Amino acid sequence: MRQIKDVLRLKLELHHSQRHIAAALGLSKGVVAKYIKLASDAGLYWPQIEPLSETDLHHRLLGSLARASSFVAPDFAQMHQELRRKGMTLMLLWQEHSERHPDATIHSYSQFCENYRRYAKTLKRSMRQVHRAGEKLFIDYAGPTVALADGNRAHIFVAAMGASGYTFAYATPRETMADWLGATAQALRFYGGSPELVVPDNPKALIANPDRYEPRANDTVQEFARHYNTSVLPARPRRPQDKAKAESAVQVVERWILMRLRHHRFETVDDVNEAIVALLQQLNNKPFQKLPGSRASVFAQIDAPALRALPMQAWELAEFKTVKAHIDSHIQFDEHYYSVPHPLIGQSMEVRATQRCVEVLHRGQRVASHARSAHKGKFTTLPEHLPEAHRAHMQWSPERLIHWGVDIGVATGSLVKRMLAARQHPEHAYRACLALLSLAKRFGKPRLEAACVIALELGTTKASHVRDILANGRDLVEPSTPAQWVSPAHANVRGAAYYQ
Repeated sequence: MRQIKDVLRLKLELHHSQRHIAAALGLSKGVVAKYIKLASDAGLYWPQIEPLSETDLHHRLLGSLARASSFVAPDFAQMHQELRRKGMTLMLLWQEHSERHPDATIHSYSQFCENYRRYAKTLKRSMRQVHRAGEKLFIDYAGPTVALADGNRAHIFVAAMGASGYTFAYATPRETMADWLGATAQALRFYGGSPELVVPDNPKALIANPDRYEPRANDTVQEFARHYNTSVLPARPRRPQDKAKAESAVQVVERWILMRLRHHRFETVDDVNEAIVALLQQLNNKPFQKLPGSRASVFAQIDAPALRALPMQAWELAEFKTVKAHIDSHIQFDEHYYSVPHPLIGQSMEVRATQRCVEVLHRGQRVASHARSAHKGKFTTLPEHLPEAHRAHMQWSPERLIHWGVDIGVATGSLVKRMLAARQHPEHAYRACLALLSLAKRFGKPRLEAACVIALELGTTKASHVRDILANGRDLVEPSTPAQWVSPAHANVRGAAYYQ
């Protein structure tokens, strides 16, 4: 348009030839002749043209040529929202537009697409992205925090659906993995379903390997995704445009929620969440500026029907750790020992621990489950996990050993009691007692009972001494009864008569 005015100035005021004007402005002679003719047809001269703006001049020259379009224009705002539905295409929208106006003149498919793209360019950049219904949930934390009375600060988690922009905000004490996943679980409950993808950035609390091409979430995050039948796809490192919807939602939450709470004083994080609920409803019901409806209405129409159903059981934070089964058929977790099946001794396994339960997984299959214990250094053992010999050993007790000894004989039972009492702890005597009682298989119960009588007289508490008595046959020797002793006659013995 700037050159149009220059063409008319050089011709009408300076009276240059069309060839000279075309050469001076780098235009063709046909273009120069066209605008000179338009000015002549409009009855314009340089004194009239000089004060006009470029826009007014363009309107004066070409406005008279404009014709009322006979084409029926589609509702591109409505079509922009329809394109967010999964499977929707511009071709289908063009066909439906043609069927609604069978007798009217409509644009061809290629012109229809060009007009839509021209319309889309007038929208905000974040709204030009095409998000499928129920496909992506973008999550992030806002930069500003909310001060609490105890000196701590509440961190604000923000989530937004890709297609509708339906926004959720939730306050957490920190930004740990438990806070991220707990807030995401609250968001899914708020939306009433789970999307196909959850898109965070690359926080260390969630992403074990923030690789540009093959990012990997940690085991707990993957367990969370499996529980809700979704998948976690982190954005590329240092590429905020990959989660532009989350960036926009964070900005909206900061402006419409956090700024309204800046003068409030909160005691706890729960108080912050109570204040957020009412403001969040206002935010989602606020009408769009360039599109029909609001976040809430578009979510109800597009996103909500496409979300997957939530599981019946609520998600519970689980901690994962790789462990190896010790030779005693136990694994160690959080300074406590839990039993596993004895064939897995020496093999690496994975522990999945929740607040109440400890599960042991081997190649993805659960092989053991225990109630979580807070007793450090203690053992939680299931008898069926141990070998048969170990299970028998677990059944040993002082009372059982004494009862076994009494079945052989009173002396044997008494010796077992003495052996248990002689040790600092009864378990220290278990093997010695079993060694004693096993002698009955080799020598028989009567001989063992006789040997125990001799051992009691000798005061020994060792099974090896009883074994030696049996091996030497001392239990078979009849005990000799010594004759009553009589003092012999002697000159120095006064005798009983002396005292009479």
